Formats: sequence, structure tokens, C-alpha cells
Amino acid sequence: MKRTLLATCAAFLLTTAYAQENSYIVKTSGAKHISDLQLMNDENKEEENAIDFISQNFKFHSLCDWQEGMKFMVIPEEYDMVVKTFNDAATDKPVSSIALRHKIMIYQGHEEDTDGRTHINFLCQDDQRAYYYEIPNGTFDDYCFGKLGVPTLAYLGDVDIAREKLVGKDVYTKTEFYRVDTEIEGDGYQEVMVDKDMQVKVKAVGVGTRNYPVKIIVEDKDGNEFYQNVAISKTNSGMRDDEFVMDKERYLFPNSFELVEDVMNVNSYNYRRLLGKVIHTKFPAKLLNEMSKKMQSIPRLTEYQIEAMNPHKEGGKFTLKLKNTTLGTYFYIDMFLDENLAQDQSEYFGYVFALGPGKKIETSEGSRAMIRAGHVGIGFSEDETMMAAGEPDKVITGTNGRYTWVYQRSNNKLLYVDFDGSGAVTKTYTRDNNSKAKVGSATTRHGASAARQAAKASMGWQSGKGTPIEN
Repeated sequence: MKRTLLATCAAFLLTTAYAQENSYIVKTSGAKHISDLQLMNDENKEEENAIDFISQNFKFHSLCDWQEGMKFMVIPEEYDMVVKTFNDAATDKPVSSIALRHKIMIYQGHEEDTDGRTHINFLCQDDQRAYYYEIPNGTFDDYCFGKLGVPTLAYLGDVDIAREKLVGKDVYTKTEFYRVDTEIEGDGYQEVMVDKDMQVKVKAVGVGTRNYPVKIIVEDKDGNEFYQNVAISKTNSGMRDDEFVMDKERYLFPNSFELVEDVMNVNSYNYRRLLGKVIHTKFPAKLLNEMSKKMQSIPRLTEYQIEAMNPHKEGGKFTLKLKNTTLGTYFYIDMFLDENLAQDQSEYFGYVFALGPGKKIETSEGSRAMIRAGHVGIGFSEDETMMAAGEPDKVITGTNGRYTWVYQRSNNKLLYVDFDGSGAVTKTYTRDNNSKAKVGSATTRHGASAARQAAKASMGWQSGKGTPIEN
């Protein structure tokens, strides 16, 4: 027993040293060295449309049409530690999957031995020894037409093509769930969440697992690296198409990544010049606040940086991801970049936004937290109030320089924001939009368009009519 344990540890030491020199083994930055004993324990843990790009570059190879010279890597899983996959052709003895871990196998065809058993033959590129996988029962044709494959083997043809086609390319993230490595030698990882539809750059491509053979490491604009193991051609992946469901859907390449070049080909408008640019609102707009998950009224002259622009597959619309340069809050809006495609001018990018900086606003750290959530706080300035709630639908003047901003809410409520004579918020409250009491004179805020004035009139926003203010 001790001799077996020592032999197993020695095999791990050899494969660890080999893995450090193997170009197919890639890691995200930050992974750490761990002890070989810990690596042994971790071996027992279970591994958890850019359609044009796929169809043009990655072909599914059934075992029936494998060609001699095709390369695979041995990636044992938990089950493979118990049931050995390969036999040494010279001795006919089973070989430990641990000893073959990360070794490259070159397909050498198949044959029947004298006992009528079918062998699928390989030459190990690393030790130049011959190995075979014995089909459990039946003929080779029966086995391959059953869409069965060779356990433990990850197809390296997909990895080689993905390296050539993807390294250095920009892609969009298509899910929120990715991983980072935690170990240099082993398979330890940590789940991380990232922004969906974020533009990132492919830094490295290597081998993943048998089921998801292509490991794609990407880097965001802040230098953070993360990866996804994905199936592309699904050659010998060990999974049927109908098994890529639920949380496993993201391990298909198109569900994790989308080439920016492919997306750009969908729409002829060259929008790359806008990415990263600073813009500002020329008119009030409604944007989706990433934090509150609600539509938020945005005043004119609010400044953003364009973080991402994701074209829709049809119709010519783009989803813009915008970062507020004052607060760092993210917002989303669907826009047409081509004025001829927009049925309404409020959907046209060039009407709502202009290139260049907007109005610089000073805020306190305490105010920013409330503004990000769309709340108006006591002591807010007019600028801070507009950042949180947008431009008011109505302004009601009071006495001694006091005044009130009134907002029409979507739940048939009215939000009142009272200001003192210095322009600081003294009180906020809501009322049902059903009062008919009269109040003092009311004026509309400067800069409102004729269309906004008409819209207010149609809602009953007339001078001298509103809800009584509480002084």
C-alpha cells in the first residue's frame, strides 16, 4: 500500500513538472502553487450565435471519421481515477490515468486483436509509447455510430484553431458567470461574476476539460483576468447536444463569448469610433439604472463614458452601456445610430447625445450613495437632485425664496422636493395624484422643449393647479 502511494505521488510530481512546461496548460494571473498532496486531493473533486465563426472554423469529428494524427490530451475526471482508460500496448496492462494526466495522445487508427476485441490506438507524444483503449463490447462501427468516444480525451484540434483565431481578439461576455484559477499546478478555481456584454480581450487559449475542452482566458479593461471552459465542435466531448441545458448552457462558446468582429459584421455602421468616448445628454432621457434595476429620468448635460455598444441581431438597434463619470454608476439604453432607422427622434443617438463633456457636478460621498439608488436626500443641491430624479415636471414657487419641484411618478404618485432660499433640499414627500386644491403660482423649468410642455398640459400640469405643499 505504501509503495502504491509513493508511486502515485511520484507520478504527480512528474506530471506537475511537465504541466509547467506544457503550452496547452494556461492559467489566469493570481493562481498559486500548492502542495502535491493537496493536488492529489483536488483530483477527486468533480469538474464542474457566433454561429458563423463556429461553422466556418470548427468541424465536429465523429469517432467514425477520426483521421490518424489527430491530437488529444488526457484529462482524467473523478471516475477515471477508479476505472483505468488506457492499456500499455507493449504489456497489455492497464495504466493509471494519473500517470497519463496532461499527456498528448496521437490517434493511430483502430484494429481488432486476436481475441476479436477492438482497440483504438494512440501514440503518446510525450513518452513515445503506444497505448490503446479497448472498446467494452461490440464492433468499432457499432461503437462509433452510437456517438460514443474515448473517455478522458480532450480534443486539441479545437484548442489549436481557437488559439489561432481568438488570441488577441476582442469579444463580448455573454453570461455573468466565469472562473479564475486559484492554483498553478492543479485545477482549483473560484467562481466570479462579471458584467454581461462587456468587451474584453482574449489573452490565452489552452486546454480545459474533456466535456469543455477549450479554456479561454480573457482580460477586461482594468486588467482583471477570468476564463471559461467551453465546448466548440464538441468532438469527443462526452456530452450530447441535449445535455447542454440549464447552467451548462454557458459552456457552449456562443453562450459565453461573442466575437466583436462578428457582431460588427451584423451592422455596417462603424461604431468602434464611439467606444470609450465621453458624451453628454442634449435632452432629458430615461435610462435603466444598473443598481436599482429601474428606469431613471436623466437631465440634460449629464456626462457619461461609453463602456460598451452591443448591436441587436436585427433591426439596427444598439444597447449602450454608459458609465456616469461623476458617480461611476452604469446605465443602459437602446438607441439607433442610424437616424433613418429611428421611428422617433428620442431613439436616435445623435438627437439625445452629443460628443464631449457635460456639466461638472460636485457631490459628497454620502450624496453619491443616495443618487446611485435614485433617491433625493435632505441637503441636496439642485444639481444633485436632478442627478437622482431628473428634471422636474413642474416648479412651484413659494415665499421667502422657497420653491418646490414636483415629479410625476409612474405609480400615479407625485414626488415633492422642497428647497430653501439657498437652493438646498429641506423636505421630500409623496402624494397621490388626485388632489384638486389650488396652490401658489407655478412655472416650468427653463430648457423644456415645446413637446415636453405639450405633454405636461395633456397631463393636467397647468399653472396654479397641483397638490398643496407642506411648509
